[in-house]
Amino acid sequence: MSPSRRPARPTVTSGKVAARDTWVDDDGIRKPAGEVHAWEPGQNQTVCGLPLARAGLVRFPHVAFADTDPLTGGSADAVRWVCPKCAAASGRPRGSRGWERRDPRP
Repeated sequence: MSPSRRPARPTVTSGKVAARDTWVDDDGIRKPAGEVHAWEPGQNQTVCGLPLARAGLVRFPHVAFADTDPLTGGSADAVRWVCPKCAAASGRPRGSRGWERRDPRP
């Protein structure tokens, strides 16, 4: 293996949530809000390598990272941004492409 290449990270299967902010729902349960990252319990950093304490992230060990997709609802009512690196590591599908070819040349 060449020194410039890093080994691939394994896919995160039991990822929980670390977020910038919190909110409390009607039942009194803390939920993530704002910027959301995947986090594995027992680690001091997110899946993308962001240190939790220095970044000011709050841990949510009771919320699965899969439940933070803004399109599905659930625990994602106040989520504004999902880290694309963490989403890729968790195996979440990318969604639609950012561009579409129209009138291609022959």
